[in-house]
Amino acid sequence: MNNKKNFSLRSLVKKEWYFFLVIFIPLLIGLVLYPQLPEKVPTHWNFYGQVDGWSNKNFAVWFFPLLNFAIYLLMMFLPLIDPKKKNYLRFQNAYKFIRFIIHCFFSLIYLVSLLSSLGLHLKVGIIVKISVSCLFILLGNLMGKVKHNYFVGIKTPWTLASAEVWSKTHRFAAPLWVSLGIIGVLLSFIQATWANVLLLTSYIVMGTIPIIYSYLIYRKLHS
Repeated sequence: MNNKKNFSLRSLVKKEWYFFLVIFIPLLIGLVLYPQLPEKVPTHWNFYGQVDGWSNKNFAVWFFPLLNFAIYLLMMFLPLIDPKKKNYLRFQNAYKFIRFIIHCFFSLIYLVSLLSSLGLHLKVGIIVKISVSCLFILLGNLMGKVKHNYFVGIKTPWTLASAEVWSKTHRFAAPLWVSLGIIGVLLSFIQATWANVLLLTSYIVMGTIPIIYSYLIYRKLHS
């Protein structure tokens, strides 16, 4: 009975009500705005903030909130099948925060898309670049707390093979992501090709350097 109670829908909503607010309030806003939306809604922008992708308004209103909810269910389910699921208890607060900021990010992009389609002169390119950079800053602050698992974090053959390599790689990546994320925020305000190139380069560095580091530290520890 206790297990059924703990996993009841009411218990879940009580524990994670703010997740449902972040996911479904934007959908309600989208439904309220639906009659005013044009038949084609911008849903993708290039690196210069120019619209290069459109969707019909039915798709635009429903897709991102439903995708956000699907991500919610996926991230609730994955720890249950992870061979190292016991480790999630060691970083459960960090994991919950990671989930929350991901949902906030998707909801923000969704609302920006809808509002810009109504003719509001939003600096969509700047907003998206700042949002992505801030996401890296927040994730970087949590990297050192993420314990060895198969679904969350920097997953390479070498981090998955060794808990020590995992720990060292995430502690290395944490300040790197925070530092480059801050630089990314500053570059987001500069509307110049060189700034966009540097920003894109910083994202690539954040993705590739920890992978290389994990290989090197694995070789050092297991030579």
